Amino acid sequence: MFQYIVKRTLQSVPLLFIITVISFALMTLAPGDPTAMYENPEASDAGSNVQKELIEEKLGLDQPIYVQYYKWLKLFVTDGDLGYSFEDGQPVTKKIIDKIPATLTLMSTAIVLSILIAIPIGVYSAVKQYSKLDYFFTSYAFLGIAIPQFFIAILVILFFSIKLGWFPVSGMREVYEHFDLKDRLHHLALPAITLAFGLIATKSRFMRSSMLEVIKQDYVRTARAKGLSERKVIFKHALRNALIPIITIIALQLPNLFGGALFIEQLFAWPGMGRLSINAIFIRDYQVIMGTTLIAAVLVVIANLIADILYAIIDPRITFGKK
Repeated sequence: MFQYIVKRTLQSVPLLFIITVISFALMTLAPGDPTAMYENPEASDAGSNVQKELIEEKLGLDQPIYVQYYKWLKLFVTDGDLGYSFEDGQPVTKKIIDKIPATLTLMSTAIVLSILIAIPIGVYSAVKQYSKLDYFFTSYAFLGIAIPQFFIAILVILFFSIKLGWFPVSGMREVYEHFDLKDRLHHLALPAITLAFGLIATKSRFMRSSMLEVIKQDYVRTARAKGLSERKVIFKHALRNALIPIITIIALQLPNLFGGALFIEQLFAWPGMGRLSINAIFIRDYQVIMGTTLIAAVLVVIANLIADILYAIIDPRITFGKK
């Protein structure tokens, strides 16, 4: 297992390198100018051009794209430094460290919530196939997959915040500020439920399909023939093998989860990496954009590695490497 982890870690290095190259190229070639935030609207055209040239020189934007990327990569590889924000001059690493706990809290809550709800729904739908509840859960799954997250967020805000007034839309404190569990959960409820809505739909459908396939296997029939209770057959013999595809789905959903978190954090004013990234994109803060992209890519790689390890834990038949 240790050798496998080391091998996968080394394999992820070129992948992360390619991600940073593509991200940097797309970012710098996109319309917009980071120097716009420093421009003086009252300055003359000549003065504005001189000011822009000085700012570009100070930020290193006057150099070719490949030189800018090389300097960024060298600084990161040698010192682990992600540079400084164009907006306020703060270290990008510090800004991400301040924001990433809020994003991880939101994402982990949505994932756990979706697992706790989707797995029982999928198991029940498979065991009680074509029942009324199975049709109901199937209809929900189709709606959950089809409806965009931002539309769900708007509906949730309109109903639970504006009409009923049960939950706040914004006002979540920074992680490093005064901690109040009740207040945090109160603010976490709506964005976490919104983010989990589509995850529950997808996982429940895959869980249902996986469970239907497993309960038709010979070893499940053998377990029933031995006189084991249906509960033990389902949860001890069938469920464990049916969970393997779900682990894959969880790992594959993480990139989409990051993308969804960007909009959810913006709509609910959640103080995480999503809002930091959106703000950086609007003002063309290249250093922050690269930092958040790299961290997101690293977290996805780690999540996929954890998924592979869980395969072996759930199914001992799975091995990594030669015996």
